[in-house]
Amino acid sequence: MSTLTTHAAIAREPHLGWELADLRLDPPKEHEVRVRFHAAGLCHSDHHITKGDARVRLPVVGGHEGAGVVESVGPHVRRVKPGDRIVCSYIPACGACRPCSTGHQNMCVKGLNAGTGMFLDGTFRFHLDGEDLGGFCTLGTFSQYAVVSEWACIPLPDDIPFEIGALVGCGVPTGWGSAVYAAGVRAGDTVVIFGAGGVGSNAVQGARYAGAKNVVVVDPVEFKRDMAKTFGATHAFATAGEAHDFVVETTWGQLADHVICTPGVVTQEIVEAAVLMTGKGGKVTITAVGKATEKAVHMRAGLLISYQRQVRGALFGDCNPLYDVPKLLGLYRAGDLKLDELITRKYRLDQVNDAYRDLEEGKNIRGVIVHEH
Repeated sequence: MSTLTTHAAIAREPHLGWELADLRLDPPKEHEVRVRFHAAGLCHSDHHITKGDARVRLPVVGGHEGAGVVESVGPHVRRVKPGDRIVCSYIPACGACRPCSTGHQNMCVKGLNAGTGMFLDGTFRFHLDGEDLGGFCTLGTFSQYAVVSEWACIPLPDDIPFEIGALVGCGVPTGWGSAVYAAGVRAGDTVVIFGAGGVGSNAVQGARYAGAKNVVVVDPVEFKRDMAKTFGATHAFATAGEAHDFVVETTWGQLADHVICTPGVVTQEIVEAAVLMTGKGGKVTITAVGKATEKAVHMRAGLLISYQRQVRGALFGDCNPLYDVPKLLGLYRAGDLKLDELITRKYRLDQVNDAYRDLEEGKNIRGVIVHEH
C-alpha cells in the first residue's frame, strides 16, 4: 500500500476557523484501517477546538463523527475487511482492556490519545509540509480519507445511509445514553434537559423512551425548543427560571428526578440551576463540555447533602459502542428513534465554517458534511 493525498479541514490555531488543505496520508499499520469517509457529523466538540476551549494538539484534522467504507487494512486486522461499510466510534472499543472487559467500552484505554490524534506506536498518519497532524479522537472525519484503529470500527448495515451512520458514532448514543444509562431514567420520572442540540435532542428521545412522565427542555433558541417536542419533549422553556417554576408546580414541590446538562458549553450557572431543580435523591448528569479555563461545578456542599443529590459526568452516555450502536440503529429501523429529523442541513467540506456559523446561530440540530469523491 502507498501513501495518498486527501482533502481535509484542519485547525491550525484557535480562533482562525477551519482551513482546507491537501494532506499526505500514510497507509495503515498494525490493527489499523484506511477509511473513505462519505459523511461526517458536525458536533459541537469540534467547534470547541477552533474556539480555543479544548486543549488539543495543533494543528489537527477535525471531525470525530463519521461513516464510510474500509478501503484497505493493515496487518493483523480482524474486525473489518476492505469493502465493509462502517461507523467510527469516537472512543475505540478493544474488548480486552479492564474497562471494556467490565462492560465500560466507553472508557477503553485505547482512547487515550483523543486529544493528540497520535497512534499507539507514537506516530501519526496525516502529514502537511513535513509536519505531523493528528485526527481529532484519532479519527479526523473532516478528511476524505483517514487511517483509524480497527477498534474504532462498527459495522454499518447496507440499509442505513452514511449520514445517519455518522451520527450514531457520537451524538446519538451520547445523548440517548445520558438519559437511559448514566441518569437511569425510569417510568414516571420528571426529567429536565438543558440544551436541545444534537446531543440534547437524543437525551430527550432516551428519556421519553425510558418512560419519563415529564420531559422538560431548557433552551434559549425557539427552533430547538420546537424540534425538542418532535423528539418527545412534553414541555420546553427559554430560561431555567421558567422551567424551575413549572417543575415546582407539576411535581407539587418534589422537583425533578433527573437533570441532564447537554448545552453547547456547560457553565457554572447552568450546573447551579440544574442542582436547584433536582429533588431529594435526584441526580444531575453532566454530558456537555465546558471551557478548559473555567470551573463549571462549584457549589456549597450543603446543596448536595441536604437533598442527597448526586452530580456525575457521563462519557459517551455510558454506552458500549459495539452493543449500543447496533441497538440504536434497530430502534431507528423500528421507528422508535428519530434520526432523519436530527439532520437540519447537509454541507460540502468547503462549507464547514458556514456550518459552524449556523450551529452558533442556533439554526441546526445537527449539520452533516457529505464528502465528495
